[in-house]
Amino acid sequence: MNLRSATVADLPLILSFIQGLAEYEKLAHEVEATEAKLAATLFPIDGKAAAECVLAFDEGVPAGFAIFFSTYSTFLAKPGLYLEDLFVIPERRGRGIGKALILHVARLANERGCGRMEWSVLDWNTPAIEFYEGLGAKRMNEWTICRLSGASLDHFR
Repeated sequence: MNLRSATVADLPLILSFIQGLAEYEKLAHEVEATEAKLAATLFPIDGKAAAECVLAFDEGVPAGFAIFFSTYSTFLAKPGLYLEDLFVIPERRGRGIGKALILHVARLANERGCGRMEWSVLDWNTPAIEFYEGLGAKRMNEWTICRLSGASLDHFR
């Protein structure tokens, strides 16, 4: 297995992984990402990327990805990393690829002096929850995610 940072040439692959994840999560109807939008946010001309992407290859075959971005904890007064997406194609699951990706991001968090690494998981995704807890992750059941998007966010223009 090989992990590497994504490049602009990987945009079609990144988009295919996003679509695969959305299908798995039964959220394909919410995907608005395009190669152009991904290029503008992951590989912008000014160099200020909104997120980073790591790709996994298993026996030379594209197998999965992780997308993450920087956060900040006021309580810790330290940066953090938020794992936005972790996805391994179904036919390559169970081979340690997801674990390698998440541990890669965790190592980056340590190298960057982060105080925490966080992510969300759908409450029905028992295999993922068990996988994360097996790594030592703690579920933050007392916290509820709030979101403004679409028309609700546009209301404040």
